[in-house]
Amino acid sequence: MQRQVLLARHGHHAEVGRALSGRSPIPLDPQGEREAAALAHHLAEVPLVAVYASPRARTVETAAAVALPRAMEVRRASALDEIDFGDFTGRDFATLADDPAWRAWNEQRATARCPGGETMAEAVARALGFLTALPDGISLCVTHCDVIRGVVAHWLGLGFERMFQLGCDPGSVTTLALNDDGGATVIALNERPRQARG
Repeated sequence: MQRQVLLARHGHHAEVGRALSGRSPIPLDPQGEREAAALAHHLAEVPLVAVYASPRARTVETAAAVALPRAMEVRRASALDEIDFGDFTGRDFATLADDPAWRAWNEQRATARCPGGETMAEAVARALGFLTALPDGISLCVTHCDVIRGVVAHWLGLGFERMFQLGCDPGSVTTLALNDDGGATVIALNERPRQARG
């Protein structure tokens, strides 16, 4: 049986686009709850064998919207956690813009380390180790934007500096077929489930 992984980004929260939340406990906001519900509807007919999530509240809540109607467990996986942004965590993007360390991190993603945190390569390596060990069938993994883009960039053979060319919206899902040789084929990228009206 072929292995597929659905990499879903958590839904929207109050700091999206405003601050670097990192590993903070911030939950979904109402828009994010709607996006999680849309994701659950989008995947309703998909025969998932497991649902995994980063330990963050926003990812667990997004995963629960999919898992609970199926009476499935959300399995927390530290390998899917957000990048450890170290000293950048919690800072507004407006203040980060003038920080040379922040500019270096974004311009040199292949080698730079977040002050007090981890490198992009370290974050991607832990995620890849988890994903390549997934069971047969289709697994849902709810995680974070840069983790998803980093994993996809790796499997496409792109340098991490080019990962910003890959879309990854809140509540979106990226589908990968995992190969037995440790590689993967990108089936769909940044698919955005349609939210119900009314």
